[in-house]
Order: sequence, then structure tokens, then C-alpha cells
Amino acid sequence: MPASTSNMPMIDAQGVKKRFGHNEVLRGVSLSVARGEVVAVIGPSGSGKSTFLRCLNHLETIDSGHVAIEGEALASTDGAGHCRYASEAEIRRICAKTGMVFQHFNLFPHLTVLENLIEAPMVVQGLPRDAAVARAEALLAKVGLSQKRDNYPARLSGGQKQRVAIARALCMQPAIMLFDEPTSALDPELTGEVLRTMRELAEERMTMLVVTHEMGFAREVAHRVAFMDGGELITARPAAEFFADPGHERARAFLQHML
Repeated sequence: MPASTSNMPMIDAQGVKKRFGHNEVLRGVSLSVARGEVVAVIGPSGSGKSTFLRCLNHLETIDSGHVAIEGEALASTDGAGHCRYASEAEIRRICAKTGMVFQHFNLFPHLTVLENLIEAPMVVQGLPRDAAVARAEALLAKVGLSQKRDNYPARLSGGQKQRVAIARALCMQPAIMLFDEPTSALDPELTGEVLRTMRELAEERMTMLVVTHEMGFAREVAHRVAFMDGGELITARPAAEFFADPGHERARAFLQHML
């Protein structure tokens, strides 16, 4: 296992390609994310943003390219163009470094909020129930939902469900958080509470890669903004610089539409 160094990218994706049938969804996307960095990935629908995110934690497999998490290769492509993944055991271990929050929450409806949080630490990590409950209760307090610990997801608002989903991902103590349009299914008045939780994570120096349509979050919280279109990463710039001048006509047109 490679030595961990502070300047090693937490995420290093190079030349990532992915197609579904004849549809080339990712056309050689390259992006690195440093420790403690927040990168917002923006772009029109269908540009490959979510697929790229899913390739980083093995929810989708890549056709070619290189993906490493904290210096450990998840997938790499040899000189003959053959893409090879790590062993199943290594994939599970490497992917455990990332937590993911989805657009539609993906909570278990038959489990209470607390049970949703303690399930994976107990089953996957073998954490004793008392320790899992203590960890879960601390995270529910962090996202402001201690009073909802015994509720079922059906009794929660969309914003509360998404904050539970964030707490559930954090319960596995990941080094990296991936967010796939975490507020796009929410009413505008519920979006703020989720973004506040994400902002607090950013302030705690959590490494975050966030696919989002929230330009305010991208401008104020992200260190860098990456713009994707047509399966390509068109430009990636420091947030202030990007919003002052995206540096590419397609990004400029997208911003004008969004702001």
C-alpha cells in the first residue's frame, strides 16, 4: 500500500472513458481532487457528470483510463488498452474511502433513522451496536436531527431525508464525500438546510466532489469549479476565477443560462 502523503490527490481520474452501447458518455475525463478540497462539477443535463461520479466508487465500471483513490489504483489501463480493476477485496477496501449521497436519498423505508445509520457500520465494519449507536447519535446531532432518530423516512421532509442520507454516509467515516445533485429533488425552501450541512463539512476540510446545479454553493463553498459538457471536462478553474470568466464559450453560455 502506498504511503499516504499530504500532497497526494485524494481522487485522481485520468482519461476516463465510458460508453453505454453506442453512446459515449465520458470522452476521456481527467480530474484530480486534493485533500480537503471542494470541487463543484457543473454542466447541462446529460453531460456525464453523474456517470463520472459513479465511476469513482465503482457504481459504474470504466472502459479505459485510470482511477485512483488516495493513491491506490481502483482501475488502470495498460499499454495495450486493456482496463484492469483491482481485486474484489481491494475494490471494497478502496471504495470504503468514499461516501456517496444521491439525488433521491436511498434510505431504507422499513428502518428508522437510527437504524438506517447503524446498519452499514455494524454489517460492513463489524462495529458493536453500542459503538454504532454512539457514532450515529453524534452525527444526527451534527445534522440537527437528533429528535428524529426513531422516525421512519416516510415521516421526514425531503430536506430531513437528505440530511439523514449525509449522516448515514458519514457514519462509515469516509475520507471523501461524493454528492450527486443532492438538492435537485428538493423544494427550494428545503434546499438551504442541506446546503448548510454541506457547507459545514467543507469548513471541516472534508474532501468533497459535488455534482450540483446550485451556483451559489459552487461560487461560495467550492474551491474549484469543473464544467462538463458532451462527456468532456471542458474547464476546471478556481471558483472565483470561473465565475468572473469561465474561459470557454460553452461554459460562458451555460452560466448565462443559470445565473
